[in-house]
Amino acid sequence: MSIITVRGLEPSVKAALQRMAAEHGRSMEAEIRAVLTSVTQQSATKPGLAELIRDHLGGLTLELPERNEYQREVTLPS
Repeated sequence: MSIITVRGLEPSVKAALQRMAAEHGRSMEAEIRAVLTSVTQQSATKPGLAELIRDHLGGLTLELPERNEYQREVTLPS
């Protein structure tokens, strides 16, 4: 386990965490652990932007034409 110190926490956020901890019957430290665990697990399963767009378009796939032109060297004036 590691120790994390959070400085500059807004008083309203601290009060909300204390309230949540009391509602769940936990210490504030245990509540913060639960919140961080929940948030990180949710973000790991969230789809990315590309997946959201694909799902919105109904699984549409596009066929891209072959590239017949390759990168050219760029010469900048000195």
